[in-house]
Amino acid sequence: MKKNKKIDNTVKAVNKNVRCSPRKIGLLLDHIKGKRVNLAIRDLSFTKKRISLDIKKTVQSAIANAENNYQYDIDNLFIKEAYVGKSIVLKRFRPRAKGRASQIKKPYSRVTIILSENKNVEAKHGTKS
Repeated sequence: MKKNKKIDNTVKAVNKNVRCSPRKIGLLLDHIKGKRVNLAIRDLSFTKKRISLDIKKTVQSAIANAENNYQYDIDNLFIKEAYVGKSIVLKRFRPRAKGRASQIKKPYSRVTIILSENKNVEAKHGTKS
């Protein structure tokens, strides 16, 4: 996984080779987009899809980057962007009738998670004190 890109108050984590099609991963990413990180991890933990564990690992990597590299408060982090792109495609062949062969494509995906720190939460805590 490639890590560490900071723009303003954002932190990025990229998982380059996830063994699943981008279409299936996109469904899960749409589900967690805009949520706070603790809620996103909870939702991914209880999702029945196999690929949710890899996405959860990428989100946790982004959280670790934010905490260790930029000293962000984990409680204020939310998922600003989550998107998926195509990566390599393994091509395999399967024997068919009459001596023919058909192609089987095994796609890989590239998952990108961008976290941002919510400044409004800090302002609310500052005014209450």
